[in-house]
Amino acid sequence: MKCLRYWLLDVFTEQPFGGNQLAVFTDEVLLPTETMQTIAKELNLSETVFVLPGSTPSSKRLRIFTPNTELPMAGHPTIGTAYLLAAKGMIPVSPGSNHYIFEENVGNIEVLINQIDGKITTTEMIQPIPTFYEPYSNPEKIAELLSLDIEDIDNRYPIQTVSAGVPFLYIPVRTLHAMNNIQLRLDIWKDEFSKLEETSHIFAFTLETTHKESHVHSRMFAPAMGISEDPATGSASGPLGCYIVTYGLIEGNQGHYHMISEQGIQMNRPSFISIKIQKKHEMFHKVSIGGASIIVGTGELYL
Repeated sequence: MKCLRYWLLDVFTEQPFGGNQLAVFTDEVLLPTETMQTIAKELNLSETVFVLPGSTPSSKRLRIFTPNTELPMAGHPTIGTAYLLAAKGMIPVSPGSNHYIFEENVGNIEVLINQIDGKITTTEMIQPIPTFYEPYSNPEKIAELLSLDIEDIDNRYPIQTVSAGVPFLYIPVRTLHAMNNIQLRLDIWKDEFSKLEETSHIFAFTLETTHKESHVHSRMFAPAMGISEDPATGSASGPLGCYIVTYGLIEGNQGHYHMISEQGIQMNRPSFISIKIQKKHEMFHKVSIGGASIIVGTGELYL
């Protein structure tokens, strides 16, 4: 019988029971993919991470699973795992900013671990430069999908898929009131949106926010991943920032843009994701997301 130790974290929050839940298995035991998927389904969190040895002494390999599928990369699992390994001394850190490499299914992901006065304060990840797809041309169907009126969809900006490894369909919504009223129609999603990867993960946002420090209010729905709604979606936040910059929804400073996305408000799991975008010569040069994490528990799983 194998005994596997795991840790439970809340990510993109400084408060217990906020942010997005995460389980991280740290024993670096190579398991069959089917076993890892079964464990993720058993725990039934939005994501579960299995840490494995990296190809170099200064890297780790991450396998990331939702209850339904393995992901090529993901934000809050990367952020939370970096925090955990550093906080528990499983990877070396020094005062200030520390760079580390996680090997994920999209390739190497650089993480930045910030330590101040012996405490890990925030962790960040550098995301791949995203790809923009052709805009989606049926706002009426989008309004039906979200159980909103067509006037609630902000037609000043496109409904468009953007991907940094996992594609999300970004839907601009006019008001916070409309965001609070969203109810995803699974029947419409199944008939119209589930058949193509580029339309199967739904991300709605508005520039009206609940917290004055935030710049954008977000909600994400991913039935294809086994996630009815996600309280914080790091893999979607870098592309969201690029969308916002592309269509001029935020002011920058000499090609540098910084924004906070609030998410999970309707789920009573408020999350705050820092998004940083750099452009050079009108091209995206660097995309990063980050935030705080806390450890809320640990456990053992017997196989």
